[in-house]
Amino acid sequence: MSGLRRFRGWLAARRRFEFVVIVAMVVALTAVGGALVLLPKSVVPPAVRPMPALAQAAGAEPAADPQLPEVRRTMEGFGPVVVQQLSAEDGRLSVVFGHARQRGDVDALAKEIGPAVTAVTELWGPDWSRAAVVAVASSSAEFAALTHAAGEVSPEVAAASVADPFLPGTRPTGQRVVFAPDAARRLGADGLRETLRHELTHVAARARTADGSPQWVLEGFAEYSGHRGERRSFAQQAPTLAARVRAGELPADLPPDADFVPGPGTDAALAYETAWSANTFATGRFGEPKVVDLYRHAATGPKDPAALDAVFRDTLGIGHADFVAGWRDWLAAQAAA
Repeated sequence: MSGLRRFRGWLAARRRFEFVVIVAMVVALTAVGGALVLLPKSVVPPAVRPMPALAQAAGAEPAADPQLPEVRRTMEGFGPVVVQQLSAEDGRLSVVFGHARQRGDVDALAKEIGPAVTAVTELWGPDWSRAAVVAVASSSAEFAALTHAAGEVSPEVAAASVADPFLPGTRPTGQRVVFAPDAARRLGADGLRETLRHELTHVAARARTADGSPQWVLEGFAEYSGHRGERRSFAQQAPTLAARVRAGELPADLPPDADFVPGPGTDAALAYETAWSANTFATGRFGEPKVVDLYRHAATGPKDPAALDAVFRDTLGIGHADFVAGWRDWLAAQAAA
């Protein structure tokens, strides 16, 4: 009997001990959980999002661009790929691709995507994807592969936007911005930010842009968007054009398409500055909504002089000749300031 009593006593003590241990564990886990809830977000490491192709549960990821696996496969042919994914508050996913030695460029572009999308949307409106797929090429061959370039790419090109072929009235797919290998070094931090916004403007406007439209409106509007809000003088923004105007060489008309193609006999930088100035003049005189309207009407395909004059009259209320005259006066005043 004494042995049985000792056994029952031991068993009761063990049960009490186990109960105490369980209660202590519950209290400890509750305290830890409460502490994690109270920690600021900057202390708790963010959840790592898998690449969309690797998502394990349907609906667990924001809607992702279907081109992401293709871009990654293309870039893996040129070396190991690093990726930065950014999910906006509305769940829209932006992605920056690069290679290990370009981690700094990838990080810099990732920081600029959110503000760039916001700025482009403020100007153009919300009718676009409001997300970005950006790739930093490691070589001219990779740049050509990512942009589907058929011929040799000019070394002057720092970035380009590309889209799959699409039918009028439909939304483009496969849109991405591709930076050249040395773009960050050539452009610097400010230039990288401006170029990203320029190219994202092309992405936003692509559905409303027909091939063959005048380059002065396509590139000039994107240049205006890229530099929008900057506090720089006319001479700082357009040094080549400012020097020409100060020398008495005012442009006779808006720059022709051929001037925008880098190569012997052309000054593409001057063409871009001139197109920027025309869009900036129009914005100052007529307002941004009117300039967006001008783009939407002028970017519908090739324009002969009569068609272009009609576009100016329908959107700005003045003819082509009057627009050019007012722009030339504005250029002279800006250069003299």
